[in-house]
Amino acid sequence: MFMVIGFLIGFFAAVPVGPVNLYIISQTLKRDFFHGMLAGLTTALLDFSYCLIALVGLFHISLNLSRYSHVLKIVASLVILLLGLKLMYDSKKFSLKEEKSSISRTPRPLFGVLFLYISNPSLYAFWIGVAGTVTAHGLLKSGMGPAVLFAASCGFGAILWYFFLVRIVSHYQAKIQEETFKKMLVILGLLLSGFAVYTFISAFV
Repeated sequence: MFMVIGFLIGFFAAVPVGPVNLYIISQTLKRDFFHGMLAGLTTALLDFSYCLIALVGLFHISLNLSRYSHVLKIVASLVILLLGLKLMYDSKKFSLKEEKSSISRTPRPLFGVLFLYISNPSLYAFWIGVAGTVTAHGLLKSGMGPAVLFAASCGFGAILWYFFLVRIVSHYQAKIQEETFKKMLVILGLLLSGFAVYTFISAFV
């Protein structure tokens, strides 16, 4: 039962539109299914790791970061803003023929997601909240085994969402005209920039 709950938590936690989802979409549009899914798998692995750390009782790792939350938010806003500006810059020189001929397997999406994830203090709080809820309500037995299975279930739930997301974007990618691609990259860049501004302001509120 707790594995089903973990799967659902992982799936629905990944659904809301945010910097990570926007970045995954942009990588799928700019590159291909492989790079979009690489970003999604990286995020799911980080979900698993954070959830497991919270469940095994290492809360002090996250709680000690609370005093630095405003610094983390400022760093996060800068990272998100740079990614957003890069998307808008790429849209100006974007060419379908050049992109398709120059696609190569690169770990760049992995690093982008990694920076977005670790610089977001709200994710620490979220997984601590999940761990506290499932343990407080007796939904999860104590021990490393159940903790690993629950965290893995959350990770697999996230993977399923990112697979659907990347698959849909990749499917319609071939039907999108070059000018539409450019407009979409600009919109994604503006959305990321908006998230950056919001994150920066929240650091002082």
